[in-house]
Amino acid sequence: MKAIVVGAGPAGLFCAYELAKAGISVEIFERGEEVDKRACPMKHTGYCVKCPECNFVHGVGGNGLYSDGKLNLDPEIGGNLLEFLSEHEAKKLIEQIDETFTKHGAHSKKTEKEDYAEMMVARAKANGVRFIPIQQRHMGSDRLPGIISSFVGEMKSLGVVFNTKTNVTDISVEVGKVNGVFVGEKKIEANYVVIGPGRGGAKWLSELCAKHGIKSRHQAIDIGVRVEVPAEIMNEATAICWDPKFHINTKTHDDLVRTFCTNPRGYVVTEHYPDYVCVNGHSLKGKRSENTNFAFLVRVELTHPVENTTEYGEAIARMATTIGGGKPTLQRLGDLKAGRRSTWERIEKSYVKPTLTEATPGDIAMGLPGRIVTDVLEGLEAMNRVIPGVYEDSTLLYSPEIKFHAHRVEVKKDMETSVAHLFTVGDGAGVSRGIVIAAATGMLAAHEIIRRTHNHNHPEQKNKTNEGGR
Repeated sequence: MKAIVVGAGPAGLFCAYELAKAGISVEIFERGEEVDKRACPMKHTGYCVKCPECNFVHGVGGNGLYSDGKLNLDPEIGGNLLEFLSEHEAKKLIEQIDETFTKHGAHSKKTEKEDYAEMMVARAKANGVRFIPIQQRHMGSDRLPGIISSFVGEMKSLGVVFNTKTNVTDISVEVGKVNGVFVGEKKIEANYVVIGPGRGGAKWLSELCAKHGIKSRHQAIDIGVRVEVPAEIMNEATAICWDPKFHINTKTHDDLVRTFCTNPRGYVVTEHYPDYVCVNGHSLKGKRSENTNFAFLVRVELTHPVENTTEYGEAIARMATTIGGGKPTLQRLGDLKAGRRSTWERIEKSYVKPTLTEATPGDIAMGLPGRIVTDVLEGLEAMNRVIPGVYEDSTLLYSPEIKFHAHRVEVKKDMETSVAHLFTVGDGAGVSRGIVIAAATGMLAAHEIIRRTHNHNHPEQKNKTNEGGR
């Protein structure tokens, strides 16, 4: 039996790992580089049109290799694993994932102080805000590549074959069943194919689905800003959870605004894409700033006649990039509330010193839709009642921060598509939005392949199972 895994992000790696441990022959095809060849010589983050040799979106470890390296150890954060498993089964799977990362160097302590979490939950509820305490493990942007390298080393020792800088162009389907993939014109045969291309390959996967009649649908998108405040303001919340989750429904539009990817004493960074830029945040183990930053995002869903949230988000990103002169826009919250643009002179008067200086002082309201700006202001004002200080005039806002989400491929609970023996997993398939849940979906696909392989090798066991179900 042979399985092909397309994509070497968390979903693909954990899928291949489980298959290899079960003695199944596995080949991984990844369009990007090995871990140690992914660093950008220009120190850019994200895909960079000026530096196409950057392998931040593609490569072994996936798009999250240079992320903050947070493991959200909760079945409903970073996707919803409870769609596919019971809560008990989901937690057991997450424990296995956490143990694997720990085995390969993720030794940071898990965060969540229950007594303080209860107090924060109560305070948030009293102010119309939802605080979601979860267990997390913070690995660090600077340590994650070493952890993934160690993991890959174990996988290779188990016989997993890695084909990097290799583009899978299509799948081979005969009579409703996949039997291999194409690399250019060359067909490579396999009994099972698992596709986990990550966010960087989401568009390719959606095109593949359209070509082969595999059902998928657009998902909501998250649009907003990255907020930067003095670390002391967020200390109480980050002491409970490294990446605290606050959810708020705004007054005017009743939209959901949420915090995401909090980086205690971290840095705001630019992500470069072919025709626009976005912002993100990192938090390192070996280097600390005086600030804490977090994404503050508005959930946007579109319906007929415009359902393509990716095109909508990219249009906003291009407009915001134009306003910023090719750079992110930076604005003091006080200036946004007053309806005026920021200047370096005004920013320098602030007690918050920006960690990203390659930005253009300006007015984020010129690049983001008015509804998004209203939601951000109302959301921060509500959050200020729980975390005093986030709505101060000196708070810094960077724009745009956009979290694109892939088409959601219609899959069964074991991740199999309508094409037999073809599985889609991870963020690129729209079934996860983070490292842990992506890894879990890869494991679900692997476990189903292992089950079928076991039944194939032991037909008498299969017959007994069938007899017992009569």
